[in-house]
Amino acid sequence: MDPITAAALAALAGSAGGEAGRQAWQGLTALVRRPFQRGAAQDAEPDGSPGVSSGQLEIADLENNPADPVHAQALATALGVRAALDGEFRVLLEEWWQHAQTGSGSEVHNSISGGTQNGPVLQGRDFSSLTFNMTRDTDR
Repeated sequence: MDPITAAALAALAGSAGGEAGRQAWQGLTALVRRPFQRGAAQDAEPDGSPGVSSGQLEIADLENNPADPVHAQALATALGVRAALDGEFRVLLEEWWQHAQTGSGSEVHNSISGGTQNGPVLQGRDFSSLTFNMTRDTDR
C-alpha cells in the first residue's frame, strides 16, 4: 500500500479536489468510524478500550483545522497503526486510498464519434451551470 501522507489527508480535509475530495473524505470518515477489530485482547486497556487510537479523534481534529500539519500527521499515524493491528481495516483502507487517488485525479478522456456534429462540442471535466441558447435557421 502506498503510504497515506499527512499532506494528502490535509488536502482532503480542506475539501481539495471539489466534490471528489469531499466524497473521499466522507468515505474515510465512515471507515474510521467502523468498530476497531483487533484480535489481540492483551493490547486493550484495563477498561476494555483499545490501547491505540481508532483515528476518530484525529479525523475530527483535522476536520476542524485542516491547515494544521500536526493534526494531519496524527491522523496519518493513527491510520497506519490501526491498519497494522486490524487486517480488515487495512484492506478497506487500501481500497479507499486507491479510489481516493484515482477518483480525484485530473485526467480526462474525451471522444467524439459518429460523423458530423451539428452544434457546440465541449470537452473537459466537471462542467456545471451551462446554458446553450441555440436557434435553428429554418429558412434553408
